[in-house]
Amino acid sequence: MYAVIRTGGKQYRVQEGHTLRVEKVDAEEGDAIQFDNVLLVGDGANVTIGTPLVKGGKVSATVEEQGRSRKIDVVKFKRRKGYKRQYGHRQAYTKVRVTAISGG
Repeated sequence: MYAVIRTGGKQYRVQEGHTLRVEKVDAEEGDAIQFDNVLLVGDGANVTIGTPLVKGGKVSATVEEQGRSRKIDVVKFKRRKGYKRQYGHRQAYTKVRVTAISGG
């Protein structure tokens, strides 16, 4: 069984037992969380597509890790003008393991 969920402005295809990194979710490590924005639930030839969400669709997951991605450097530069700005960014993420998919 698989599902397509929406969280953090992105869509993810998930299956039970898979781990994925999503945008930061306010939860402690080891907490159980639920994703209610389920767009599609599929099980072989049985596919339920929401309009836009599947009624009663839920994906349960466990938070494994809270962290930050590697640093990216952002540089703004204009030649011959004496203009240069440089800064870095580290995006926060939450690593979750999908435990159950229901709905459809």
